[in-house]
Amino acid sequence: MGQRVVVGMSGGVDSSVAAYLLKKQGYDVIGVTMQIWQNEENAGEGSCCGLSAVDDAARVAQKLDIPYYVMNFKQEFKRCVVDYFVEEYLKGHTPNPCIACNRYVKWEALLERSLAIGADYIATGHYARIQKLPNGRYAVRNSVTAAKDQTYALYGLTQKQLARTLMPVGEYTKEQIREIAGKAGLPVAHKPDSQEICFVPDNDYASFIDREAAERVPGPGNFVTKEGEVLGRHKGITHYTVGQRRGLGLPMGKRVFVTEIHPETNEVVVGGNDALFITKVFCDRVNYMSVPDLLEPKRVLAKIRYNHKGEFCTIEKKEDGRVLCTFEQPVRAAAPGQALVFYDGEYVLGGGTIIGA
Repeated sequence: MGQRVVVGMSGGVDSSVAAYLLKKQGYDVIGVTMQIWQNEENAGEGSCCGLSAVDDAARVAQKLDIPYYVMNFKQEFKRCVVDYFVEEYLKGHTPNPCIACNRYVKWEALLERSLAIGADYIATGHYARIQKLPNGRYAVRNSVTAAKDQTYALYGLTQKQLARTLMPVGEYTKEQIREIAGKAGLPVAHKPDSQEICFVPDNDYASFIDREAAERVPGPGNFVTKEGEVLGRHKGITHYTVGQRRGLGLPMGKRVFVTEIHPETNEVVVGGNDALFITKVFCDRVNYMSVPDLLEPKRVLAKIRYNHKGEFCTIEKKEDGRVLCTFEQPVRAAAPGQALVFYDGEYVLGGGTIIGA
């Protein structure tokens, strides 16, 4: 029997094919679905970790003839993802719960338990690759398909985690993965991809936060210009994010966007589209991946959100550990709380959390 690998199975086609490919390669494969929903009502029926995921993953495991378990990660998910999500919105930030889930739940918690049961690796169905570089460090490498590349959401993984992770799906396109699943007779070959945040299945973030932190959610406040002129009333800062245009309800006679959110004064700043473009962005809580540290300024490609194509910039580490990213072309709506991820060629050099300009 080959080395043991625990595959995080979401019930989708990508993680199912990951399990199939690893078994074909001779690994001793164990399938695991992570139970993260806090109650039956918010289990996200169609999401990556909803109740239907267990049924679908179990059917795939049966087809592949591999052991399959459901592991309870409710506490870790609540603490590291849900609570973080709520706190960030209360601060006027735009959180990225999938990145937090990857770093602290799908990897840190799952890897710890997997190693405890004798596994050598964990594996996922992410469209990304892991490679050991000549300098001895592990780095996430772009998948072969830019259309599905998921490296942005993986920048926070540590060297220990990367050394113990397999990502077989990164060598294929989505079409090839579905074709493999179909030929293998996997019952999820044509299952649609999950889109929404798994713990907010109706995509109504503000209502979710109202329920989770009812006594701390700030009420209505003022829409203001950058100069402080009051333009109208907003529903509460948790209803807005930088770059937002829809749902403002301001009869301005022209298109306006959220440009800043000030939780300390409960104000939402709005302005024209031009006000959203900046060339300098700071980030903190930086995780270095392909290099141990940033010793001198470096030109890289950087992404300010998951679906951003990226822009070239120079990154420079400040004395306090923050990184200043100076873009060669202005970027639009760099929202505090989102990830700023740096690419050196095909590899993730590192990334951090946007804290402003």
